[in-house]
Amino acid sequence: METVPSDTAAPPPDGFLPLPQTGRVFTGSCPIRRTDVTPGGRLRFDALTRYLQDVAEDDLAETGLREPCDWLVRRYAITIRGYPQRGQRLRLATFCSATGPRWAERTTTLSASGTELIQARAVWTAVTPGTGESCAIGPGFHRVYGPAAQGRRVSARLSHPRLDPSAPVRDWPLRASDFDTAGHVSNTIHWQAAEEVIAGLGWLPARAEMEYHHPILPGDRLRLAYRLAPGRADIWLLNDATRLASAQLTRDPGEPGIGGAPEEGNDG
Repeated sequence: METVPSDTAAPPPDGFLPLPQTGRVFTGSCPIRRTDVTPGGRLRFDALTRYLQDVAEDDLAETGLREPCDWLVRRYAITIRGYPQRGQRLRLATFCSATGPRWAERTTTLSASGTELIQARAVWTAVTPGTGESCAIGPGFHRVYGPAAQGRRVSARLSHPRLDPSAPVRDWPLRASDFDTAGHVSNTIHWQAAEEVIAGLGWLPARAEMEYHHPILPGDRLRLAYRLAPGRADIWLLNDATRLASAQLTRDPGEPGIGGAPEEGNDG
């Protein structure tokens, strides 16, 4: 854990939240390898969210905190200033940025060579092991993570629109390797469906959101639907008519370096 400088700046216009002046900030790092990038070398969203989960687990492990609950992600909101590329080493700084009665928000900033590129804000819900029912956050959590949140509160409400009946739909097969220790599809796998849509957009999002409505379980007949509009893509993962997850990708027309997709080449 690092010491946070006392002259932390105010949030810039693009919405990046600065590191807290007090409270716990955990840092980690990792190289971007060829297994985590597109053919053109851009870090994929499914790999990005795996990095986010890894640094969160490492943070919790270092605290030694033993709360009688597990954590399931409720939603992600990711803001992109620039896309990391293969061969770069990422630095990840993560902290608790807000709390609720049964959930908390974790903010993680990814930087390379001293430049902040991506910030992800994830709302995680505390659940009782075995039942999966949401439960109250314990005093130990507030003792360790509360000071960094600085009294900020966050809602776990989801806001994405329902499925557009005119949206094209196709099957999205599940694989045995998609499932995690909780017995449902890992939250990183949903982003592979988003990458499938991004591949056909011709632009890259400056903001990407994912909301997790229901777990994807073995035996689900998963389908992928999406609706495209200028500068925006809405995505749904469905089991028959039930919305299991949804994503929104948004282009920033004022940032051509982000909004314009680079040519995809061969890694060699």
